[in-house]
Amino acid sequence: MTKSLSAARPVVFGLVLLGCHSWVAAQSQAQGVSADNAPAPSNGIEEVVVTALKRDTSLQETPISISAVTGASLANAGVQDLTNLTQAVPSLTFEDAGPAGTRINIRGIRSVGEPTVGIYYDETPVSGAVGSGNDSGGSTPLAKLFDVQRVEVLRGPQGTLYGSGSMGGTLRVIFNKPDLSGYEAAVDADALNTSGSTGGYDAEGMVNIPIVSNMLAARAVIYSEHAGGYVDNTFLNQQNINTYHNDGGRLLLRYMPLEDLTVDGSYFYQYVDGQDPTWYASAGPYNSLAQTQATVTDRLQIYNLTARWDFHRFVATAVISDTERKTSDAGDVSAFIEDYENNPDDCAFFRGGGNPCSPAQQTAFNAYVASKVPSALVDVQTIYNPTGEIRLSSEGKNFLDWTVGGFWSDRTTHANNSEVLADPTTGAFLPQPQSNVYTRLIFDHLKQIAGFGEASAHLTDALTLTFGARYFDYTRDVGGSTPLGLDLVGASDAPFREVSSSQHGWVTKTNLGYQFSNSLLVYATASQGFRPGGVNQVLGLPNALTPYSSDSLWNYEIGTKTSWLDNRLQFDIDYYFINWSNMQVQGQTPNGAFSFITNAGAARVKGLEVDLTAEPLENLQIQANTSISHAYLTEDQVNSNVLGPGVRGDDIPYVPRFTAGISAQYTMPLTSYFSGMARIDESYIGQSFSEFNNSDGFDTQLPAYSLTNVRIGLESPQKDWGAYFYVNNVFSKVAITYSQASAISLGENTVTSQRPRTLGLNFRKSFKF
Repeated sequence: MTKSLSAARPVVFGLVLLGCHSWVAAQSQAQGVSADNAPAPSNGIEEVVVTALKRDTSLQETPISISAVTGASLANAGVQDLTNLTQAVPSLTFEDAGPAGTRINIRGIRSVGEPTVGIYYDETPVSGAVGSGNDSGGSTPLAKLFDVQRVEVLRGPQGTLYGSGSMGGTLRVIFNKPDLSGYEAAVDADALNTSGSTGGYDAEGMVNIPIVSNMLAARAVIYSEHAGGYVDNTFLNQQNINTYHNDGGRLLLRYMPLEDLTVDGSYFYQYVDGQDPTWYASAGPYNSLAQTQATVTDRLQIYNLTARWDFHRFVATAVISDTERKTSDAGDVSAFIEDYENNPDDCAFFRGGGNPCSPAQQTAFNAYVASKVPSALVDVQTIYNPTGEIRLSSEGKNFLDWTVGGFWSDRTTHANNSEVLADPTTGAFLPQPQSNVYTRLIFDHLKQIAGFGEASAHLTDALTLTFGARYFDYTRDVGGSTPLGLDLVGASDAPFREVSSSQHGWVTKTNLGYQFSNSLLVYATASQGFRPGGVNQVLGLPNALTPYSSDSLWNYEIGTKTSWLDNRLQFDIDYYFINWSNMQVQGQTPNGAFSFITNAGAARVKGLEVDLTAEPLENLQIQANTSISHAYLTEDQVNSNVLGPGVRGDDIPYVPRFTAGISAQYTMPLTSYFSGMARIDESYIGQSFSEFNNSDGFDTQLPAYSLTNVRIGLESPQKDWGAYFYVNNVFSKVAITYSQASAISLGENTVTSQRPRTLGLNFRKSFKF
């Protein structure tokens, strides 16, 4: 940790000096010093309007812990997907295990099972693929962040308005909508190269067409990305194996038949194709020892129709969406199977009925094991998730501002979990299903309904009391069969069997805010979060382990939002205290081949978050944030059926105690036609661990790291074009984002890390007609 902090100090120190120098210049200008060439006076930091409360509010007047990153800020920082937001938002971290393998964590609320962070694309909630271990939180779908209005990150549980899966917080991506009044177009193109890799490109485009003036318009977005691989497979003698493709787009329609009625329809499509960027710690950075290819495909489609009718005293909103997703990912299990070969004890267990094998039996058993390798576990899932919401919200600011509504979701997952043989020379999979040596079929159905409401009473001009509640009811049905068993993994042929579980209950929220002045807001919140339980898909588990219940938490926080120096400086800080009970934890079958979920233990998280934005000069913007937290168990993870991995006092995995980010952007007018721009972004992620403790030998350390990105370029004063050169991960740090050791890998530590140093050229241009 000391080494990483030392590396970050020169950059941070330089930014502080730059900020101080600029601040002095700004004050001198205000006093009439060097005013001849001074820029026009600033009106301060731009106000951002958010819809986190499902009605329009100003960011700095919203009494909750929320960050909002505008589309312009995303473009300026070169942010392409959500995993790059860590530098801009406190307490937000990502476990990035490659395509279709991302988990989002906020405030240290991290666990297997359903997501602990709700993610919305516009009005559509999306979740990950359930998988064979019920861990849908570990495969969050990530959309391309182009032509985005803003991203809102709500920290802390949002159970009343956003329901299950928002225990740690909610992340909302709001796309730009069609403009009814004029034609628009935009292009954004990158040519890039990563150290130790082949080249790549990223091309994005948008066009906005009014079809009927002030009534009907369409907006289309298309993109194609190709990123060269940087991981080499030394076992198969293959280079740059993790080449990555991401192609997709959006089509949006806006229809306003009446002045107060807006109907938005959209279709989103994205297809990701590549291999996991996983490498083996024992082989050194960016080297894999896998005996098979680790292919990944992820096709995501979202259909949405949203109608909003403004009745002036209140607004009625109706939303219906359908998310369809098909994923396929493969993981090498060759070493796990090979470990049985030439092992007399295993032969005695599988072939000798507990007695030592004869030489002939041992030879036959060895040949049987050898016939099952090389092989990989290929998990193919198809997910259908229609959702709907109807709500009414008050309009404007009244004595009582309110939102009431109902929600419905009906998610169905079909999964084929098969072990597939591969070519020993290339690692490519042999034709299926002939090459299958094991097949398990899974069916998972989660149905949720909820009613919710939240009201804010303005007791005085300064004092506001908010209370919210949500009633939830869910049913989960899980079925499965094993048409082709494999004794080596402890799975025998089994017919279809189905089990169910259900639960209902309430979560509440209470918030008190006091607006001392236009520049000072103080608030306190007590809120609950929850996520659904379910039914394990592992056939043959004892009945007591088949279902598991929901887990929940209470979050208590106090915070303040302030602005200073004519709104040139905004400084927000909050402290939170979370008690998490009945945790969903992961257990394993005795042979380590299958995982399941049960409830055991409790945890506590305490933390401090700081967010600062400053514009000391007209052309200088500085943003900084930090979070300090401690997330740990307060009880052993043990119940009558399982001895979980954690004991009291253990830190929660993948939760660093310290994170920080700082950025500075300076624009210098050069001529009447163009300006110069320079930007630096620095992020720091503290040390964490992959498991609760090292009792099973599988715990691995994720070292602390800091990343530096720089960007310089020329752009027009109107920001309608720009050309830039950038370097991401300037010092080419080996920044590990995911690490795992298990029985499947025979304790071998496999990791995923940030992309090495990447150089790029970026050009963007927008048009309005």
